[in-house]
Amino acid sequence: MAQVVHDVQHEFWRPPTVLDPAIETALPPSTAQNMVEACGGCGSEFLIGARFCHTCGLGRRVLSAASTESNSNKDALHMTGLLARNVARVGAAAESTARAWQALRFPAWLRYLHFHEIKRWVGLPTAALVAFMVGLGCVVGALGVSFFYKASNLAEFEAIQMWRIEWLLAATASFVAGILLKRPSGDRD
Repeated sequence: MAQVVHDVQHEFWRPPTVLDPAIETALPPSTAQNMVEACGGCGSEFLIGARFCHTCGLGRRVLSAASTESNSNKDALHMTGLLARNVARVGAAAESTARAWQALRFPAWLRYLHFHEIKRWVGLPTAALVAFMVGLGCVVGALGVSFFYKASNLAEFEAIQMWRIEWLLAATASFVAGILLKRPSGDRD
């Protein structure tokens, strides 16, 4: 049966009834550029080359040349105004956030928890240190499984052991990646 129909133009959505035979004809390329971008009924955007809304089925209207120019100018001015307001709003929010962070006072010992301080203290490159921290997190996850889950039967015990194995395998893979990402001792700056 599939071999009977060749080169058939398939359409994404077809309205339930044909209201106007002029709509059913193929649109010339010049009018396709002067058509509305969004459906007047539901507000969804038309698909490329669509003659009907894929959501509600309304036909796509053609714009006149005068309304196209005035609408495009109004849209451009509206979008420019929206952009300017949003840029100003984001800038004001960024300034207030920066002032709030500058006003905070942290304890002096907290500087030792900075990533670059830990990197200098441990002596590992960035990629190896990240892999090492991920491995430590996986080990903590394996220990956490022991504290948070208690087995009441054999099936739960096996599931908990499987979770521990998965966490420890992830830790092992992360530690191996850290070892492989570590620079040889002769390559240090």
